[in-house]
Amino acid sequence: MKKGIGLLSSAAALVMLAACGSSGGASGGDSDKTVVTFWHSMGGQAQVALDQIVSSYNESQDEVHVNAEFQGTYEESLPKFHSVGGTEEAPTIIQVQEIGTMSMINSGHIVPIQPFIDEEGYDMSGLEENIINYYHIDGQFYSMPFNSSTPVMYYNKDAFEAAGLDPESPPETFEGIEEASKKIVEANEGMKGFALQAYGWLFEELLANQGGHLLNNENGRDDVATEVAFDNDKGRSIFEWVERMIEEDTFMNYGTNSDNMVAGFLAGEVAMFMQSSATSRDVIDNAPFDVGVAFIPHAEEVEREGVVIGGASLWMSSGKEEAEQEAAWDFMKYLATPEVQAEWHVGTGYFAINPDAYNEQVVQEAYEDMPQLQTAVQQLQSTKKSVATQGALMDMIPEERKIIETALENVFNGTDAQTAFDEAVKQVNAAIEQANKARDDS
Repeated sequence: MKKGIGLLSSAAALVMLAACGSSGGASGGDSDKTVVTFWHSMGGQAQVALDQIVSSYNESQDEVHVNAEFQGTYEESLPKFHSVGGTEEAPTIIQVQEIGTMSMINSGHIVPIQPFIDEEGYDMSGLEENIINYYHIDGQFYSMPFNSSTPVMYYNKDAFEAAGLDPESPPETFEGIEEASKKIVEANEGMKGFALQAYGWLFEELLANQGGHLLNNENGRDDVATEVAFDNDKGRSIFEWVERMIEEDTFMNYGTNSDNMVAGFLAGEVAMFMQSSATSRDVIDNAPFDVGVAFIPHAEEVEREGVVIGGASLWMSSGKEEAEQEAAWDFMKYLATPEVQAEWHVGTGYFAINPDAYNEQVVQEAYEDMPQLQTAVQQLQSTKKSVATQGALMDMIPEERKIIETALENVFNGTDAQTAFDEAVKQVNAAIEQANKARDDS
């Protein structure tokens, strides 16, 4: 495998990315190419953008052909991988959500990318610091960051103006959102002030933004976690904040349904909500009003710490021939180039993992037309590097998120915040204990 065979010039990359092409199997003249099977979980506009990138890569060189295969959501694709890991049916590359990191490491069916980095001296420090901060584990990289996002707060600037609020100065704290919500409800008939999806990821982000840890033992990074670290004022403040807005009748309850929440925002049912920065293009493009994008809030008594990276990274399967693994590595490097990351950022709202992408003309033009896209980047790049914002590691975090989801939904439906919070702490601690027992028994 020639090093850098997939790296295109900026002009060539933009032309090829604009062309729609199939990411299907190698055929005809492609029969001698090394085939890389790439399992992913991108749907909608993100899948369109990804298919264009894969097609561009396949056309850029004559040694590798990547087959991009949609495998459902992250929650669906990870069990599929575990069921075929170590067999011929396993893909060459799989895209895995960030909280699947420990599950992949513990699977025994992956090859860390660190040896490939070391072999050619590939410089990972050129990638976004607050993204690689999450994926650098025990002194090495197991996977290549790809689609990265954090939550932001979206708000209706028209509703702000109607309520006498400055649409260019959105609230930064829980308390500020409460006060703004009261004015919005008074001034905009039938509209609520704020909506928060019952989602463990958003709880984790609001916790980290206050400098709070999810798990003990330095968020599970110094040693395997043995209990939660959020059983304190920082953790409780999130539940209590929601409860206050419910009591004030300024909160809109969409439960766990993010699609309904976005639709409600676009329909003018609610003025503010939190969701992934990867939703930016869809929200801004479809809103019949001027959309603002702001940093996520924090409790008034603490300083803003920042956000933990979300999204997914790319993992390489073990047991593949050397040529196939080298081809997979080349494709991963191609995805990290500024030209490709610029198109990915503009086309989807995901971050560019390579910050040089923000200097590309296509990004600068997009920022002129849609300056809101810059907010998530500014929020990430101003994040303080800490254990809180590095994020927690443990293979039971998907279960933790479901527990928090249920607890928040219970608060939305009238359960006392302290009762719901205490029960969530109890259940997450039990899940940690069970996960550690299973690991010890294996």
